[in-house]
Amino acid sequence: MSDFRLKVFRSVAKNLSFTKASQELFISQPAITKHVQELETTYQTRLFDRRQGNRICLTESGKILLEHCERILEDYKRLEYEMHLLHNEYTGELKLGASTTIAQYVLPPLLGSFIGKFPQVSLSLMNGNSREIEAALQEHRIDLGLVEGVARLPNMRYTTLLEDELVAVVRTGSKLPIGDELTPEELLNYPLVLRERGSGTLDVFEKSLQRHDIKLSSLRVLMYLGSTESIKLFLEHTDCLGIVSIRSVIRELSSEQLRVVDINGMPMTRDFSFVLPQGQESGLAQVFMQFAMHHNNRL
Repeated sequence: MSDFRLKVFRSVAKNLSFTKASQELFISQPAITKHVQELETTYQTRLFDRRQGNRICLTESGKILLEHCERILEDYKRLEYEMHLLHNEYTGELKLGASTTIAQYVLPPLLGSFIGKFPQVSLSLMNGNSREIEAALQEHRIDLGLVEGVARLPNMRYTTLLEDELVAVVRTGSKLPIGDELTPEELLNYPLVLRERGSGTLDVFEKSLQRHDIKLSSLRVLMYLGSTESIKLFLEHTDCLGIVSIRSVIRELSSEQLRVVDINGMPMTRDFSFVLPQGQESGLAQVFMQFAMHHNNRL
């Protein structure tokens, strides 16, 4: 029902590219240009200026329109949701974003159940670290995020879904002189593989170290990797410790490929949380959150 020209304009404004907007919306570039020109004719103002090298930027008029555009499209989405509620129907598009651990080890069964329950909802999932998911929310590229870690942004609202625990793991048969437990200070003696900056996993590990007056920079970190799967594969071929979610290594522990090394007196717990911008109440996002809360005992 919403004015498609506004969706086109928002895509061009966010990407600052007619070509990228065309690819994002699956329509031709001439059609993108036509929709933008119609808006410029309607409001009798230029919305974009061209810079050197065919780059574009928003004019002051374009910035004003983008500000209103976000609210108008969000209102259309809420209207569609509430009208369908009158008939107990859930339909529309829901763009989810989840940090890597959640996307790989928590969400898949939940997504399958949700699609089975609400087949008219078009669901998509973006994967990234926690900071990337929060940025995608702020830029309106997704409707609802799920993040891990302890860092919180003041303009975001967080709702806990599950609790999680981080553990230190090493491959079975490793030549490292390490038993079943160690002290936080003994971490200084062993090589480590960790998740990348911006990940919730690294946030929690660093905060736990700080409680023992240990700096991350003082550890022997061999590699920072962008996913837990990468860490597990790295551990298969390298004698070092990895810090990962216990949920991510259930199979490897059962098959005795990896073993847990307890770090005495250094619990590493965190929440998996839904995140939304403060004041935003997206209909389908609320439906998904309620569904997930109802089924979290299966996760």
